[in-house]
Amino acid sequence: MNILIIGTGYVGATTAMVFAESGWQVTGLDIDANKIERLRQGQLHFHEPGLEQLIDKHVRSGRLLFTTDQETAITGHDVIFICVGTPSRPDGNADLRYIQQAAEDIGQWMNGYKLVVTKSTVPVGTQEQVTAWIQAAQRQPHPFDAASNPEFLREGKAVEDALRPDRIIIGADSPKATEQLLMLYQSFHCPKILTTPRTAELIKYASNAFLATKISYMNELAKLCDESKVNVNEVARGMGLDPRIGPSFLQAGLGYGGSCFPKDVSELVMSAREQGVQLRILEQVMEVNRSQYAYLLDKARSRLGDFANKNIAILGLAFKPDTDDIREAPALRMIYDLLLEQANVRLFDPIAALPAHSSFDTVKVCTSAEEAIQGADAVILCTEWTAFGQLDWEKLKGQLRQPNFFDGRNMMDARAMRGIGFYYQGIGNDY
Repeated sequence: MNILIIGTGYVGATTAMVFAESGWQVTGLDIDANKIERLRQGQLHFHEPGLEQLIDKHVRSGRLLFTTDQETAITGHDVIFICVGTPSRPDGNADLRYIQQAAEDIGQWMNGYKLVVTKSTVPVGTQEQVTAWIQAAQRQPHPFDAASNPEFLREGKAVEDALRPDRIIIGADSPKATEQLLMLYQSFHCPKILTTPRTAELIKYASNAFLATKISYMNELAKLCDESKVNVNEVARGMGLDPRIGPSFLQAGLGYGGSCFPKDVSELVMSAREQGVQLRILEQVMEVNRSQYAYLLDKARSRLGDFANKNIAILGLAFKPDTDDIREAPALRMIYDLLLEQANVRLFDPIAALPAHSSFDTVKVCTSAEEAIQGADAVILCTEWTAFGQLDWEKLKGQLRQPNFFDGRNMMDARAMRGIGFYYQGIGNDY
């Protein structure tokens, strides 16, 4: 089976790579000619460790092709994965315009049986909509199956997650579709859950919402730890050894961001409301996350008195290390508030860049952490890049105007930082 991937963003590029790596012939389709040209050269248009090398390998081998030609791509492939974006609308629901466009394109150019698989994160019932959109766009009737096969990729760990998944979810109504998908995934040795499309769609949302809940729970607990003189990292370690809880996503910090958790939790809450169900826990998860960055900012404000004319060094912009993704990044909210309070903000991130937005015009973007720190009244660490922990902080302390360090990711050792003369505050880890 030759595989067509519609959409060459984060999910699409990774999906194309993993099927090529598994031995299938794969074509990536996108309307963005610039993206396609870069991919044809084996180059990614975003940062993801290890992915570009594998894309380049399979482009060179001829197993992975890229095109903007919709008609040729759709008519020439019998298995089509939809991997386009589903961003949030202003009301919090998922915007399915790109899913609809892909489905209509498939219907328009369909020339025989197709298996259409939605890998994008979509609300419950989307497979039924995809079916209807394809049927409505067909110029003449052709048989097809529509299935759901959600992705479970962590930014910064996408290659590992794609090549060694912990589970594969196949949601299909047709035995033929199920059989074909099982054949595509025959080389993967992990649990394969066969279920309905609606169930598969909800599994993805439920998974992300649960992980977001763990994060917000620990951020709430960290505030209690501050007041109780308890180290939240030790609490998390003790909790994580319980196999019913596990150690993942128990790290207190500035809150979650990125392209998945914020929009997926929002969509789940909004779609539940439309069905008359209130997901009160998830509503609070969202509220805790929205305000979490301000907790550390309040600590810095209390120390400095105010931010007016203070030099503030922000270390890290991406919502997590090993990615250039700044969507919903807590650092953006932190910087915005600092600028409103007349601070002089100096920023360094090894990969991520500020959006082209006038709100951030006065931010000094530095080429190194050392440059950002020079003359600072406070350092606020927003992303736990490994390089930040490897800096010689004892030496750097002398370059600050005031040795204040506010650790939004609990990356540093509080006692060690205080031992070399810093005023150090983290989130629930100061004891």
